[in-house]
Amino acid sequence: MKSQFFFEDIDEGHIFGPIEKNIDRKQLVMYAGASQDFNEFHYDDEVAKKAGHKGIIIHGALKSAWLAQLLVDIVGHQGRILKFNVSYRGVDFPYEDLKYYGKVIKKSIEGSKGVVDIELNLENSKGQITTPSTAQIELPMKEKNEEKNV
Repeated sequence: MKSQFFFEDIDEGHIFGPIEKNIDRKQLVMYAGASQDFNEFHYDDEVAKKAGHKGIIIHGALKSAWLAQLLVDIVGHQGRILKFNVSYRGVDFPYEDLKYYGKVIKKSIEGSKGVVDIELNLENSKGQITTPSTAQIELPMKEKNEEKNV
């Protein structure tokens, strides 16, 4: 992805991504260790099945982290995240093709700042959005950057 997006670089409707993921059980165990989330339905098929799933499920917080990383990549070093909200609407499973992306919904100038509203979504292999999120970010404006460099 580009090293720094400026407000003027993107238009409403612009899509960032998609980024594809297909993770395995080992990656879930590694994430469980890093996050200290040792709920058994993330690594034990029998426990997951007793909870009503077809097998182990991906951590919701891991899915949020993927969306947040995309958002950080969009914002770059000169932008700011103003708001970020995630909703869990469905479970996702390892060994399935997942994808996530961001879409610019609205752009506005507030004072001297470029504000961008973005929807970020994670989809399962059936194209269903299981983890929708919204964000509002501030991106630097080219005019301001050019003034700094004079």
